[in-house]
Amino acid sequence: MASDREGAPRDVWRRAYDGLGYLGGLILAVMAGSVFVQVVFRFLGLSGIDGLEEVPRYLFVWLIMIGAASAMQRGEHTVLDYFVENMPRPVRVLVLIATTAAGIALFVWLIKLSFILVPNAQLQTSAGLDLPLGYVFAAIPVGSVLIILPMFRKLLSAVTDLWPKRS
Repeated sequence: MASDREGAPRDVWRRAYDGLGYLGGLILAVMAGSVFVQVVFRFLGLSGIDGLEEVPRYLFVWLIMIGAASAMQRGEHTVLDYFVENMPRPVRVLVLIATTAAGIALFVWLIKLSFILVPNAQLQTSAGLDLPLGYVFAAIPVGSVLIILPMFRKLLSAVTDLWPKRS
């Protein structure tokens, strides 16, 4: 019974990040649809819809950050682990801890920079959609938080793996 309760948070975590993957797929579909509509309009000799060419450009930032978070949770990021896998287990865990901590530091730094970037971008609007650009740049801190969460879980797991509890 206790194992069922321990698996429930992991299942909720996995489902939430799987939902991010589906959201990324929806964003990709909207991007492809808007490009398709613009190409068809131009092929027919009609003028395109004002601002529609901005949709894929701005959604691309969100797609990257959401997709990166979903991939981070699944452990599907590209990794060169040939040398790491050939190291002794304690060294391998220390390398994992160091690289994960460095990644977390990078995304925390991006969040810190976003406190300046997003409010300033909110003062600007896009040419076609008249959309405040803060909504576009908000993908950076939101995606960074979504990426940090699984990295932090990985870091905690590696630390507990290095120093297991005494029985």
